[in-house]
Amino acid sequence: MEMNAVYRALSDPTRRKILKLLREKDLTAGAIANNFTITKPSLSKHFNILRKAGLIQGDKAGATITYHLNVSVLEEAILALMDVFKFNEATNGK
Repeated sequence: MEMNAVYRALSDPTRRKILKLLREKDLTAGAIANNFTITKPSLSKHFNILRKAGLIQGDKAGATITYHLNVSVLEEAILALMDVFKFNEATNGK
């Protein structure tokens, strides 16, 4: 996993909202689309970016894709960001 791809994926508010929805539960692409006013092809591009970054995974059953959050990649991204900014040292009084 490349961290730059993860951070680029997280930089977009639409993609962050998708992740927030998936944090609650796994959802189909259609159920996610119901939360947005953008076109389905535009949402598809967002799903693709999130998948390539490893933040979500999709399981296809027939014509339906159900997405779920890949929490471990998100945790790694947060830990790497904390390391870059030395949050661990700051919270330990160093």
